[in-house]
Amino acid sequence: MVRHRRRTAAVLVAHFALVAVLFAPGAVAAPPPGPAAPGALAPQHELVPGVHPGPYQPWQLDTPDQVLAPHVYTPSAAEDAVEPQRAAEGGDALIEYVPLSEAVARQAGVTACSRRAGPHQRQVERWLRRTADGKQSAADCRAVRAFQSEQDIRPDSGFAGPVTWGRMRLLSAVQKPNAAGRCPVRAGRVACVDLRRQLVWVQKGKRVVFGPVPVRTGKAGYRTRTGWFKVYWKHKNHWSTLYNTPMPYSQFFSGGQAFHAIYGSVYSPPGSHGCVNMRLADARTLWSRLHRGDRVYVWGRRPGS
Repeated sequence: MVRHRRRTAAVLVAHFALVAVLFAPGAVAAPPPGPAAPGALAPQHELVPGVHPGPYQPWQLDTPDQVLAPHVYTPSAAEDAVEPQRAAEGGDALIEYVPLSEAVARQAGVTACSRRAGPHQRQVERWLRRTADGKQSAADCRAVRAFQSEQDIRPDSGFAGPVTWGRMRLLSAVQKPNAAGRCPVRAGRVACVDLRRQLVWVQKGKRVVFGPVPVRTGKAGYRTRTGWFKVYWKHKNHWSTLYNTPMPYSQFFSGGQAFHAIYGSVYSPPGSHGCVNMRLADARTLWSRLHRGDRVYVWGRRPGS
């Protein structure tokens, strides 16, 4: 059953990735960026250690979570002066994850409403103050499409997917992200990570000084750890050799778990390997808002993890 779920999740990610390409501006996927300046960074093999179980076994790429702390050093002024590679134009566009057949139909000029109930049908219906029965109706679809069109979510087919629901969560939290009082108020800065709503903000006392912004946290088996932490290391041009991927504007707070930007959608399923993934512009701003020693509070549980 576990293997089946993993295989299904992998198929879904690949299945929906094509949708993002079809509806992204220019319909060109950006290549994975490498280190910003060769020779400017510390040797990559020292940054995030992989785990090698023995001479006759392959590399274990998927550790239980990012528990292994990176190699900490003091970046030079020259290294910190290098800005991470920019995201592709339109990289933050709100591209909904829809069944591939519907995406192809939309590209072919078919504009009919989706007849399918999306994975967040009930939540979206409730947010729109419609009967939350989890079933797609023509009236439901029109209401969802109107919201998607207003928020520039594409394709606006009325399918209640993760991008539509994520946008609704963000809009509900913009004015008072800590209305429920789940993130403790302290005199100094606290980075609040709400796993249930997949949101991050920074507050100083009761005043919100950053966010809220949407994020992507750890998936099943790789949960982002909960509790109190502190930002202990910042590395602007970090590169993970554990997962062979860039981690721009990394701010580590628990072992190998960090806030960092990704070159892709923060709404893409099924989740991260434990880090708090952010849009590039949000991660860049958070970089200037948080300092080493600032507190981080993580609570809740990511749906599906």
